Amino acid sequence: MSKQTAHTRILWLGDEACDNPAISGGKAASLSRLAARFPVPAGFCLPADLLEVLADAGLAIDTAAELLGEAYLELAKRAGCDDPRVAVRSSAADEDGLGLSFAGQYETLLNIGAGQLVQAVERCIASGQSERVGAYRQQHGRTDLPVRMAVLVQHLVPADVAAVAFSANPVSGARDEVVINASWGIGESIVGGTVTPDTWIIRKADGMVMSTMIAEKQRMTVLTDHGTMEVDVPRIMRTQPALTEEQAAAIADLAIQLEEESGHAVDVECAFADNALALLQCRPITTLA
Repeated sequence: MSKQTAHTRILWLGDEACDNPAISGGKAASLSRLAARFPVPAGFCLPADLLEVLADAGLAIDTAAELLGEAYLELAKRAGCDDPRVAVRSSAADEDGLGLSFAGQYETLLNIGAGQLVQAVERCIASGQSERVGAYRQQHGRTDLPVRMAVLVQHLVPADVAAVAFSANPVSGARDEVVINASWGIGESIVGGTVTPDTWIIRKADGMVMSTMIAEKQRMTVLTDHGTMEVDVPRIMRTQPALTEEQAAAIADLAIQLEEESGHAVDVECAFADNALALLQCRPITTLA
């Protein structure tokens, strides 16, 4: 690894080389392109070529630990905290694309500390060869291409409220509406479907709230000392709106801006921590007619 290129070194979100999905995978590339203009938490990417070089050289554990240790210290500086907890996510070359999203197919590990990074990265890489991914790829005619896996390590936002927003209505297909699903805690309960979230529908043209449905939110995912846990929502919070009107408007505005930036309707994951909005993921909506 004496001669390093963009393919064989750690890349940071916002680096031009990290914008290329062929190098950093679909998820990391998408966030990297947006990091300069949107509130994307700090993070770095281990490109697929770098991971392959480490594996081929038989240096995967020791060298990866050294590289990750150095990058983690830099991430701590960028995040402004001494011991940041991170999310470790797969970022396959064909993930989060216009044709297929691969949503939920590859591995994501949350609330990871410095001592767990190597094992978390290994699990993300291994998830590319899982039976679930193999079945998904076969179902969608992608068995002719090998899985090239990069890995994204990103500062984990300790969310008070998480939301998933769609810049077009995924149920009706209406392109003039933003739909927001929101609930307490981090977003895994929403994504995993274990909570019925609040739903906001906001008109794009003027930001008018067309409808709200405040659900009884019985479960939420929270951070623990050793990962995450799904717990009961305190009774007093269950029927309270997870978002204020101002927060819902900020999410709708973010979704509209991301649609304009991307040139297509988007599915956005975001969160509020101490009332600061963070963009966690942005992918095309692949189910619209």
